[in-house]
Amino acid sequence: MKRILVTGAGGAPAANFVDSLRQADEPFHVVGVDVSPYHLELAPVDARYLVPRLHDPAYLHALNAVIAAEQVDFVHPQPDQEVAYLARRSAELGARTYLPEADTVDLCQDKGALATRLRDAGLPVPALAVAESREALVSGAAAIVEQHGRAWVRARRGAGSRAALPVSTAEQVGPWADYWIRERGLREDDFMVTEFLPGREYAFQSLWRDGELVTSGTRERVAYLFGHLYPSGQSSSPSVARTVRRPEVNDVAAAAVRAVDPAASGVFCVDLKEDANGRALVTEINAGRFFTTSNFLARAGLNMPHLYVKLGLGEELPSLPATDAVEEGLYWVRMVDMGFKLVRDGEWTSTAADRLRS
Repeated sequence: MKRILVTGAGGAPAANFVDSLRQADEPFHVVGVDVSPYHLELAPVDARYLVPRLHDPAYLHALNAVIAAEQVDFVHPQPDQEVAYLARRSAELGARTYLPEADTVDLCQDKGALATRLRDAGLPVPALAVAESREALVSGAAAIVEQHGRAWVRARRGAGSRAALPVSTAEQVGPWADYWIRERGLREDDFMVTEFLPGREYAFQSLWRDGELVTSGTRERVAYLFGHLYPSGQSSSPSVARTVRRPEVNDVAAAAVRAVDPAASGVFCVDLKEDANGRALVTEINAGRFFTTSNFLARAGLNMPHLYVKLGLGEELPSLPATDAVEEGLYWVRMVDMGFKLVRDGEWTSTAADRLRS
């Protein structure tokens, strides 16, 4: 039986990764570690361990102690910070990983640097200004608002639409940045601003081996968890998503991964959003970890976490389509404390009126 260690095990992304492994046609012994003694209690694992925070010098030693005690074969870090750390120090681990190169992870975790790289490679990205100061942020927003009507301000690093705000005037930008600098610990050079993209949003989840696209699936985010509570109107984590087949989205997403690493290996999750003309632009790439809802595609028939573990352990994979490896029109509906459900289009619960008429 394969023995897998998952970091950040008390979080939803790791729990859904584990749920995917539980859907595989082979058993796993899953070990979970987390820095939170509270969230760790939620981890759906076979063994759980509390470890020091990442920047504690004892972190790596504690991780290796768990690996040795549990005879772990493979380590999957799910939180971004641990992905970056272990990508750089994987040689010091007592088990295998299947992470991209550390420089690739660092590039993708800086959304401003990533957008600049993709733009220079000729790929479609939003109009962009990477600010080194508050004044530069405001002037960059003014230029984008003048050209596009609205702008999107956000932090260069972090998930969950961190510090994100759509603006229609440059005057709205300064106070927003001031709040995040004074109250939330960001620096003046932590921000970026792009054109506001009003169209549909896509998530391209993919596995790579030595620059070859192994397989992928694409979904559209239809509605967001607590999106109505965010100034941006979205939280980046969907409450409703559906599988789609959009060749142009697949092509742009795959080209973006190749632009950041021609020899890409591991997991690469690409976010894209349409502009006013319906053209899909790349907004970010998550390198080395899965989207939160990785179990959506697993339940739909494309179990990427299982395939990823097999890749990391050097096993052969079945023949797989490089793109569109899942059925189109499958919906994933999820809410806090209510679990999740996979629904095929056309299989929705009928209304009371429909039932009465029948």
